Amino acid sequence: MKSATTGIAPRLYRRACDLLAADIANGVIVHGTRLTETMVANRFGISRAPARQALAELERLHLVRKAESRGYDVVAKSRSVPEIGATDESSAPTPDTMRMQPRSSWELIYDNIEIEIVSRTSLADWRINEAMLAKHYGVSRTVARDVVARLQQRGIVHKDESGRWYAPALTAKHIDELYELRWILEPIALEKAAPNFPDGLLLSLRKNVADAVQSIDKIDGEMLDALEQQLHVELLGYCENASLMRAISLPQALLVAHHFLYHWTMGLFDTEPFLPEHLAIFDSLLAGDIEGAKAGLTRHLQISRSRAMMRIKAVAEVISPDELPYLEKMEGG
Repeated sequence: MKSATTGIAPRLYRRACDLLAADIANGVIVHGTRLTETMVANRFGISRAPARQALAELERLHLVRKAESRGYDVVAKSRSVPEIGATDESSAPTPDTMRMQPRSSWELIYDNIEIEIVSRTSLADWRINEAMLAKHYGVSRTVARDVVARLQQRGIVHKDESGRWYAPALTAKHIDELYELRWILEPIALEKAAPNFPDGLLLSLRKNVADAVQSIDKIDGEMLDALEQQLHVELLGYCENASLMRAISLPQALLVAHHFLYHWTMGLFDTEPFLPEHLAIFDSLLAGDIEGAKAGLTRHLQISRSRAMMRIKAVAEVISPDELPYLEKMEGG
């Protein structure tokens, strides 16, 4: 059985290691810079244990070496910045002037947690334990709380009557409710957004869809997800009714789920059926036919409901996700 998370959701130390390695390669962190556990932990808002693991992995990759006193010295040369001393030294960053830019701790781990949870909602309802989430990722309860708050904003988790967090399964009833919200609200947002579209935007987005249709045998799940985002997120984002956009964010769990589902169901259809539906919507908008575009968007979402269930059922038959300490399968799920 395939694992839903293998190769998709690296642990916290791995994310820190990858970001540091990228900064070294791009010249943000230059040759000779001293890195310590405390520095890495403070930058990413993590405990010293994953910081230590990240530095050990960088050493294994020959990007740093242990310093004579404490910490590690960067030994790899960047690809984008000349070696120190090879050119005018005043034009290149130095270990003394380089400053790491702090990143929000919850953002560092959010994508991992989102995919871990969404991938499992194809199978059941799940209870989320904030304390265990914090422990599993080596972050504070505050950071874990920020992650869960974002998951709630995205419509992925909810609170039950007892105030406990849970992620509802993508059942037929839940999918029906989310799609019904979408086909009621999104056409209204599209109409309100239309007067605000910048010149050339519609032609550019339509071309992306048309190019995908012409190279259907070469596109992947990431591309399909991007095309969905450009219609349902980027285009609708020009709607200036903030209250309406907040309401639209409630069923956003569907878009997150599609991000996961597209990667697992590329062979489910001979061709991707939503592409001509998107083209029709763009053509109506370009012709100034707002009512036609709204009707096309409504039809697209109504048809997409059954396709979403087909994808969910197909994925549920092949994935076997690992157990996670912060997720508990709910009874009856």
